[in-house]
Amino acid sequence: MRIGVDPDVCEAHGQCSVVDFELFPLDDDGYSAVGPDREVPAGEEGTARIGVDACPVRALRVLSE
Repeated sequence: MRIGVDPDVCEAHGQCSVVDFELFPLDDDGYSAVGPDREVPAGEEGTARIGVDACPVRALRVLSE
């Protein structure tokens, strides 16, 4: 599974990192540091989906299952 963030949409709400800071790190300004294309470790797919869904502005997305 791969996830990504659209930095132009992210508003630094940080809800994704509340779900799992390792999967959804934030930069020094509080914006998502996931990047445009990140591999989700095996077994963390459910947590990744929860983190993506937690974004109130839909800046995060699942790129592939």
